[in-house]
Amino acid sequence: MTRTASSAGRVLRVLKALKGHTVTGLSNAELAQIAGDSPSNVTRAMQVLIEEGLAVKLDNGRFAHSIVMLQIAQAHVEHMAGVNRRMNEITQRVAAGSQI
Repeated sequence: MTRTASSAGRVLRVLKALKGHTVTGLSNAELAQIAGDSPSNVTRAMQVLIEEGLAVKLDNGRFAHSIVMLQIAQAHVEHMAGVNRRMNEITQRVAAGSQI
């Protein structure tokens, strides 16, 4: 594995480790434990995530997903709701015997 791929993997593992901690955040040590990496590597990964707007450092010094990350998640939820609505419409038309 290349150094770039390894670094990217580390950043993504840290991003995933933040899941479920948007309000309270996680400390560097907690992230290191969850991601299975060293605190210094987590610090570097968090710097990348913060620079890219996907994470923030909270006032309490802990880290959490940023508003941008939450907007990405919300866009997915809204997209899936639209897909489900369309699938339900198609299913109803098929059940009624009409053409799409």
